[in-house]
Amino acid sequence: MTVRHLMIFITVAEQGSMSAAAKSLYLSQPTVSQTIRELEKHYNGLLFERFGKKLYLTERGKLLLPHAKELVQNFQHLEEMMLNQGQAPTLRLGSTITVGTCLTPAFVLDLKKKFTDLNVYSYVSNTRDIEQKLLRSELDAAVVEGEINAPELTVLPIIDDSLVLAVGKNHPFYQANHLSVMDLNDQNYAMREAGSGTRQLFEDFASRYNISYEVTWEANSPRTLLNAVLYDQVLSVMSLRLMEPEIKNRTIHVFFQKRGEWNRKFKLVYHKNKFLTPAIYELEKILHKYKHMKLPQNMGILI
Repeated sequence: MTVRHLMIFITVAEQGSMSAAAKSLYLSQPTVSQTIRELEKHYNGLLFERFGKKLYLTERGKLLLPHAKELVQNFQHLEEMMLNQGQAPTLRLGSTITVGTCLTPAFVLDLKKKFTDLNVYSYVSNTRDIEQKLLRSELDAAVVEGEINAPELTVLPIIDDSLVLAVGKNHPFYQANHLSVMDLNDQNYAMREAGSGTRQLFEDFASRYNISYEVTWEANSPRTLLNAVLYDQVLSVMSLRLMEPEIKNRTIHVFFQKRGEWNRKFKLVYHKNKFLTPAIYELEKILHKYKHMKLPQNMGILI
């Protein structure tokens, strides 16, 4: 039994089929099937059983999976540590799109001031994608706004943030000082893509209050959504931190949710089995510098 056996076993368990695992690993299906047979022979029992077209873990397979993941993680950390000896350290940093737009460049600059030889690879995507990359050890740490569900990941809420409702000068709401929740009903919205923490927070809110809405713009770019608000008569719900110049110049009017249901935290996330480098410890310290959020005086209120 080798680390390669375990890596293939983990991929089959996650993909639910030999063919999907083979495609993911760039191997032939017979190679994957043979590897699983060798593992089952080694452990004297079946690891998978088939129902329809999908493979499911047996009790023996369920017992093996968490230990296999831990062993593979430890092996990858060992490889990383040994291969990087004598080389400049590297931090693979993930950020969700809101964080990457408004804060990550500042984090990276602060890190490089502390570690002048540090190489930072920065990857920006939505929460769902970042979570999967952390689980596959493709990122060392990440700062996210959405909810992390995987129990294998450590989540440290640090930075204050809040969503606000944004309206442009052409929208009837622009002159208002107060809006009720029901005013949001039957409006057109510019919305983030599925998998975004921002979108999930608004969708949960809309479901609680039975708000119906039409998505007429959908994008993973905050700038695109801002332009939609500026030039089209649509609403958007996004981080207050993304609109400071527009709020100051009054090209956009925003409404703060009075009950605090749109308040949230940006969170530092890493795998529980991750070897924490000095750069990751320093990143946590740096994030605390950005903890507090200043609310502008000219905001409207959503009641």
